[in-house]
Amino acid sequence: MNFMNQAFLLAKKAQSHDDVPIGAVIVRDGKIIARGENRVQKSKNPTLHAEIVAINKACKKLNAKFLDGCDLYVTLEPCSMCATAISFARIKNVYFAATDEKGGGITANAKIYESDKHLWKPNVIQMPEYAEESANLLKNFFAQMRKKN
Repeated sequence: MNFMNQAFLLAKKAQSHDDVPIGAVIVRDGKIIARGENRVQKSKNPTLHAEIVAINKACKKLNAKFLDGCDLYVTLEPCSMCATAISFARIKNVYFAATDEKGGGITANAKIYESDKHLWKPNVIQMPEYAEESANLLKNFFAQMRKKN
């Protein structure tokens, strides 16, 4: 199973309810254990980013506060809030499609894991073969939103 493709399906689900199209899946032992899509608009809650939704579901499923041995696949570089939640959850690997020059918290802007103050630093792997798909999905979404307004 292609985990990043599953994250893209969730991004499109987010878009269907007028949320920024970002999707995330959490994988353990080669199986998806949790899925999340942005729900900020749908739930009127600015903290319900795809990564946070997926982390909450994974913790509930495993009945654990730490996600040791889990990997996160997400269609856009996590923001600082999500990068910190990933650290607190002790996710092993973070795979992301596109960098986020404006709001990214890992490779752009805050570069949250570059500080030695974090208790847990995941391995971070960008998957550039998915970057264009992610960027196009986001560009088209914001173009449609501008037309609506």
